[in-house]
Amino acid sequence: MGARGRRGGRQSAAAGQFPGPDRPSPPGPGGGDKRAPPGGAHSSRLPARPSAAAPAASQKQCKKSSFAFYQAVRDLLPVWFLEDMRTMEVFHWEDGGKVSVYSPSEALLYALVHDHQPYARHLLTKFPESALAVPSQSFSCCQSSAPHLAMAVRYNRVRVLFRILKAIQAFPPSDRASHLDRRGCSRVEGGKTALHVACELVRPECLLLLLGHGASPCLQDSAGNTPLDTLLQQISHAPAANMRAKLLCFDCLFFFVPQDLQFTMKQQLLDNRQRWQDLLGVSRFQCLVGLSPPSLFVGAMRVLIRTISPEHFPEALDNLPLPHFLKPLDLKLES
Repeated sequence: MGARGRRGGRQSAAAGQFPGPDRPSPPGPGGGDKRAPPGGAHSSRLPARPSAAAPAASQKQCKKSSFAFYQAVRDLLPVWFLEDMRTMEVFHWEDGGKVSVYSPSEALLYALVHDHQPYARHLLTKFPESALAVPSQSFSCCQSSAPHLAMAVRYNRVRVLFRILKAIQAFPPSDRASHLDRRGCSRVEGGKTALHVACELVRPECLLLLLGHGASPCLQDSAGNTPLDTLLQQISHAPAANMRAKLLCFDCLFFFVPQDLQFTMKQQLLDNRQRWQDLLGVSRFQCLVGLSPPSLFVGAMRVLIRTISPEHFPEALDNLPLPHFLKPLDLKLES
């Protein structure tokens, strides 16, 4: 089968450094990136499987075939074509001189980066466990757990995140928890969970999906910060950009945190009371630092949300007895 030829013009050096999918910069909060439609002729075949006898030549062949696969996913080519490439034609070079095929886990990372939703759906449906397994070291410096959830949040891939969370629900409880509460590499990611990333990048849809599927809001990153601390740091940043989305994240998070949550920034809030009342509003501030009990609405929402099982989240939100203006997030996603 032919692989995609190189598109017109020279490719950047950064792109040629793949297979690792963490090279492209993720889109900013609330923005999706545009991808070029498929095009061009299939001008040449991929190289045959590299031989271990000639490491330099094999590594060069791997880079070519790896980049061809990267381009094919980027160009949103059909699922059958990508799977033919992945299973029969493309290889990547591992540290230590090992030639490897792309695993479903590594292919899913590419699908996440380029928002190839049909390919992500195929991988998660056909290979749910191996698609969410730990990828090779070329793709993830930390080999203790899989990075897919955090990657989906970082690139704001809400629909793919939803499918990952649904796939995780079929896992044994211990495996499910290890995915939901996975801490990132302490060296590169600061030990942040996917919830920390959602708060740091102000992703309200991602945040609510994670919380509704059982991610813990109480875990600390390497600096001792909970997701609430991370969000408060974002709220305090000047200028006060995107404040509506930040407060929406705060309200979503507050429905799920325990009333006795210990968080690092509490004393800072008390020491700068007027500033934080201006940022959060008086009622949010007083409730957060324990100067007043939660409102009846917050208390009722906490009870109602706990009645929704992860298997029925978020679609069951539509059945809650709330007016539309109290449901600001559009989470009508296909299951």
